[in-house]
Amino acid sequence: MSSKTSSVALTEFRSNPLSIIGLVLVALCVGLAVFADLVAPYPAHVGPIGDFMAINQAPSAAHWFGTDTIGRDVLTRILYGFRLSLVMAAMVLAISMPIGVALGLMAGYLGGWVEFAIMRLTDVFLAIPPLVLAMAIMGFLPATLTNAMLAVTAMWWPWYTRLVYNVVRSEAREGYVLAAEVIGASPLHVMTREILPNCAPAILTKLTLDVGFVVLMVSSLSFLGLGVQPPTPDLGSMVADGAKYMPDAWWLSIFPALAIMVLVLGFNLLGDGLREAFDAEV
Repeated sequence: MSSKTSSVALTEFRSNPLSIIGLVLVALCVGLAVFADLVAPYPAHVGPIGDFMAINQAPSAAHWFGTDTIGRDVLTRILYGFRLSLVMAAMVLAISMPIGVALGLMAGYLGGWVEFAIMRLTDVFLAIPPLVLAMAIMGFLPATLTNAMLAVTAMWWPWYTRLVYNVVRSEAREGYVLAAEVIGASPLHVMTREILPNCAPAILTKLTLDVGFVVLMVSSLSFLGLGVQPPTPDLGSMVADGAKYMPDAWWLSIFPALAIMVLVLGFNLLGDGLREAFDAEV
């Protein structure tokens, strides 16, 4: 783990232009998602209600990103798509991260049969490509928002298990851990109060990077028709629906795809900046 103090890490983060760009992009996307009700030009176009007098209009002053096949404003649906993507990413990581961290702590510190059982199970999940595993799970479940989140969550915890396991194995023989054991601290205390804080930089960095990856994964499921279903505004399904009308109505796919790119790029740049600042091994 890195021996850098928080102030040194913050200084290095600030000195990295790409990190600042990532932070700005993330702040912009999150702000638009949170305040979509206020900034969206046509909030009524979130659902199935459209404007049949404005079907398939190209980008204009009235509709900056054009309109879709039933006259709904594409910009409005992208803003609400930001909200849905970020909420799904937050919920997936809020479930998978604690599970993976807990298992990684136990495997790395307790060792023995606990380590063997947890890490072999982790290896099984990591051996399967994430998108393939998610598609296989969704093949047995109805295509709903909840099931899409469960499918992604089921394949995401092993990455945190592997990360924390590696960090714990390198920290377990450090002096502060041995001192805690000598004074009679319980394994739970050592894992949660001594070792876990030293895993925080790596976990935080991975969390930031994973938001972009989860958004991309959820969008991929929706693009394949296995995720969020219409009329809910989802960036992946918007790209898929618009692809049928390329190249004439190019804006139906291009702008949602660019929105996904900006969202993923922002979190990737931010995560890379944190990784370099903390020297975290992710």
